[in-house]
Amino acid sequence: MGVRSGLAAVATEPERRVAAQVGGALEAVFETVAATRAESTALLRRVAAERRRPVSRDLAALRPGLHARLARDAIVSGAGFVAAPGLLADAPAWLEWWQSGADGVVRPLLLDLDPGRSAYSDYTHWDWFALPRDTGRRAVAGPYVDYLCSAEYSLTVSEPVCVQGRFAGVAAADVYLRHFEAAVLPLLRGLPRPAHLVNAHGRVAASADAAHLAGSLTRGPDFGELLGTARPGTHGGLRLIPCRRVPLVLVVA
Repeated sequence: MGVRSGLAAVATEPERRVAAQVGGALEAVFETVAATRAESTALLRRVAAERRRPVSRDLAALRPGLHARLARDAIVSGAGFVAAPGLLADAPAWLEWWQSGADGVVRPLLLDLDPGRSAYSDYTHWDWFALPRDTGRRAVAGPYVDYLCSAEYSLTVSEPVCVQGRFAGVAAADVYLRHFEAAVLPLLRGLPRPAHLVNAHGRVAASADAAHLAGSLTRGPDFGELLGTARPGTHGGLRLIPCRRVPLVLVVA
């Protein structure tokens, strides 16, 4: 069964308003990601202009901006640039990733990416990397237990970084789920019918609906296609309203 579209027949004014407010709540995180994307793109273009491949030490130039954004944006727990495999001349994979601890100190993520020793050496299959690479658009991944960085239930928002028309990696930021829920659950609970938020793969990002818990999957509709059209729709008795400018869908029973 496909998704039926049509704004007038689908979304009520309160639902459209909540979808817009959810978009606004997450837009601040995407602004952080966009700044990292811009700096990463500019850096890689400068290196390309030198007619050489980038190396891992080149990415150290991103650190002042990453540190400043982590110090400024309380909702963001980690941020950085993740290189596409083969981008760097001196390393098969690389995360220029920094995170803010409970004490407010910004520290690097020290990760073993040796494929002979580490289960995390291939990050290309994870949604936060694969969705921007495959769609060329923003993505929201999770929630999931972030064993890689914080061991907390988290969301990762990301955007593709492209240089000279080629995918070079992703700019991304982590948000603790508890912080995201604090911002959006009051909005969802204000609607007269049960509601939850899903990403492009139908993963529930936050929920005020006991039938759809955070982290579970909402099956049936092609949420990625719906986000591509940015038009509300219906599917099997559910109303589906894309959130403003961010890749989440408000699902109302």
